[in-house]
Amino acid sequence: MRSDRWIDVARGAGLLSPSGVVAPTIFAEMSELATRTGAVNLGQGFPDVDGPEHLKDVAVAAIREGHNQYPPGPGIPQLREALAAHQARHYGLSVDPNTEVLVTAGATEAIAATILALAGPGDEVLTLEPYYDSYAASIAMAGATHRTIALRPGPDGFHLDPDDVRAAFTDRTRIVLVNTPHNPTGTVLTTEELTLLAEQAAARDAVVVTDEVYEHLTYDGVRHVPLATLPAAAGRTLTISSSGKSLSFTGWKVGWIHGPAELVTAVRTVKQFLTYVASGPFQYAVAAGLADEDGRTGEYVAGLRASLQSRRDLLTGALDAAGFATARAAGTYFVVADAAPLGFTDAVDLCRRLPELADVVGIPVSAFCAAGSPTAEALGSWVRFTYVKQESVLERAAEGLARLRG
Repeated sequence: MRSDRWIDVARGAGLLSPSGVVAPTIFAEMSELATRTGAVNLGQGFPDVDGPEHLKDVAVAAIREGHNQYPPGPGIPQLREALAAHQARHYGLSVDPNTEVLVTAGATEAIAATILALAGPGDEVLTLEPYYDSYAASIAMAGATHRTIALRPGPDGFHLDPDDVRAAFTDRTRIVLVNTPHNPTGTVLTTEELTLLAEQAAARDAVVVTDEVYEHLTYDGVRHVPLATLPAAAGRTLTISSSGKSLSFTGWKVGWIHGPAELVTAVRTVKQFLTYVASGPFQYAVAAGLADEDGRTGEYVAGLRASLQSRRDLLTGALDAAGFATARAAGTYFVVADAAPLGFTDAVDLCRRLPELADVVGIPVSAFCAAGSPTAEALGSWVRFTYVKQESVLERAAEGLARLRG
């Protein structure tokens, strides 16, 4: 049967058990554990409060005005124009909204459509490791080979080793997919690290794809640098982002991709057979938000960034006090911490016990690594926690974590 191939692909990507049953992810397992035990769920990274009220009003108005049928395939013109203006305003990038922008069903669809459009059997797709879990699944569906570059922990967070970067690229490297600010580690890659990645991609004529969904959520004065702004990446970079994180409307699923017209066209040929279009009324609200960065929306994002930095500090302090070794998180919703100083070498086992031990749920960092890889083994005692929760929730988590020290 033709379905056998896709079953093999899914099994190879870890999406099916050997018997062919859909394998529950560690994320689903931990969320179910939090629900069953009543523990504080610091595993799943979604806000527990909504984004700006005035953008909800725009979405409601769009529904009432009749914007409820299929939007244009590339996205509504207002949103594409707002995205181009956003890239010019923040990063000095010149983007043609008519040929170089594509609106997608969140960043996840943009990533999947890009990989399916540009890579196939015999090609290699290079990602950082740890990596967001959809990357491996999309690469497997494309029939390409997944190679990784380890992010290594250090005193100031996770970073790339230049020798690792150079060794990872080969003549078969078709795409290098870079996530910064980075989930799960919270690191923000430096200009030097990004330049090396861009130069290696250029040397092999590889396409650069960047996942920048946390672009506006960086802390302590750390600046996000889009790869598309670097000379070595010019003309070969597809930039992916979304409204979900910066505006706290993750369920609206409004993402986008921009880059050279010929690459965007290639991605659109695949995207149109995935969701076709999505999020019609919400596109109007996101367009209004992007066009309002000097007004209420800009104030909201600035306030969110300051609040998240404070909540990051609260959770990091609690983890440190409990005896974890935490890595500096310069951005995103997440902080990762090593449980080895507490005597726990297996983070998967620890996460299953955390509700009983500390009334908290986290995610083992090995869930973001290839099974059995050197990086998975090196980070086997590390746990990811999210701080995109209300302060009262984090304070309860801090009380529970304090019990671990005892």
